Amino acid sequence: MSGSNVSVKRVRSTDVELKDKLVAVQRVTKVTKGGRTFSFAAIVVVGNEKGIVGYGLGKAREVTDAVTKGIEDAKKNLIKVSLTKATIPHEQSGKYSGSRVFIKPAAAGTGVIAGGAMRAVLESVGIKDVLAKSLGSSNPHNVVKATMDALMQLRDARTVAAHRSIEVDRVFNG
Repeated sequence: MSGSNVSVKRVRSTDVELKDKLVAVQRVTKVTKGGRTFSFAAIVVVGNEKGIVGYGLGKAREVTDAVTKGIEDAKKNLIKVSLTKATIPHEQSGKYSGSRVFIKPAAAGTGVIAGGAMRAVLESVGIKDVLAKSLGSSNPHNVVKATMDALMQLRDARTVAAHRSIEVDRVFNG
């Protein structure tokens, strides 16, 4: 995550009903003197489609075990995201390692215009209308983390008004 002063709202997994999405599975090889040892790394996104999302990485010898571990890890890293109806409150960019993402609110009925790893995260949050672009590295691990970084930086009008000590109307009318 970038070094911003954004307050992150953590959520307990016991409080919500979560759905999981498998983003990517990679076969990794460890070469030893006895030969090659294959294992799997799975990145999983979980969310309740109402503003709560988390991601996790699981590694194991079997794909199913890796996915299960990824789901458990994702449940430990849940955050609350500010949403405005079925979209996001404002444009936001996020960065993690070599991946950069840009998300932008869209009109109702637009749908989720995003690729692969970003789509899984945005749908798990519950965003229905958004325009998104992945820039830089397309590594799914880094794209998911960059998307989460962008979502963590989102603030709704009430939060901005409270931070600036002004009324909500003045946030829009300046």
